[in-house]
Amino acid sequence: MSLHQTSFCFVCTHLTSGQKDGDELRRNSDVNEILRKTRFPRVHGMGDDKSPETILEHDRVIWLGDLNYRIALSYRSVKALVEMHNWKALLENDQLRVQQKQGNVFVGWSEGKIYFPPTYKYSNNSDRYAGDDMHPKEKRRTPAWCDRILWYGGGLRQLSYVRGESKFSDHRPVYSIFLAEVQSINQSFIKRSMSCSSSRIEVEELLPYSNGYTEYNFL
Repeated sequence: MSLHQTSFCFVCTHLTSGQKDGDELRRNSDVNEILRKTRFPRVHGMGDDKSPETILEHDRVIWLGDLNYRIALSYRSVKALVEMHNWKALLENDQLRVQQKQGNVFVGWSEGKIYFPPTYKYSNNSDRYAGDDMHPKEKRRTPAWCDRILWYGGGLRQLSYVRGESKFSDHRPVYSIFLAEVQSINQSFIKRSMSCSSSRIEVEELLPYSNGYTEYNFL
């Protein structure tokens, strides 16, 4: 969508699942394929002959969903660190953060600080991770921050990044509030000024707001 002269793109995905070694590479491949193959039709008749054709051509991009990246530690280690609220140690082994640092996925993208427990995987209608209710010999799903929100492009400032406590799923939902800058140009003023051959238009005169930006809140 576009607000005034600023384009936005919201991408919601459910990437490949699995916690085996190497599954994170399949998730990387999903992301890169989505970015490579997604195309939007050019918009005509809207006063914008250069509407974005790809995801990254938009001015502001927010990517959210079940990205399925896991924590590369044992179930017992993750549970112990969760109980200590040691998010730093957990994030050092978070596949998404590791893959970003290595330049394999979401290069140039931002994510807010995480100060909440892993969002996956919970027992039905409870606050217990599913592995707590399983026999030690059964296959356990190690808790992880599968559910994420990232953004790309300037003009976005994250005000909050938290998780909800709805129990209708084996995931806990996450949500974020952003402050967005939107470029706004008074087109009618430009047309009137351009019709006067002797007029000189200063840049500041074209911008009805400070620095030419209007702020909007998005939930």
